[in-house]
Amino acid sequence: MNWVQLNTTLPTLNEQQVKDLLEEERAGARRPTFLERLHQRYVALRSARERAEIMAEAVQSRVRKPPTPATP
Repeated sequence: MNWVQLNTTLPTLNEQQVKDLLEEERAGARRPTFLERLHQRYVALRSARERAEIMAEAVQSRVRKPPTPATP
């Protein structure tokens, strides 16, 4: 894979596919620019997933939380 192919393909891949490519590059060619680009994309995808999970937990906890009783 060359640089153009990487940047054309990368936006279409999911988190696991990017992680697999990163691991393949680490075990194989070890091209620094490829490693950096793959890691950047992996971190962006992971961060988006984790943020969505955190926000979903926050929404669920607000929905499930019983109302606080009013004090006279």
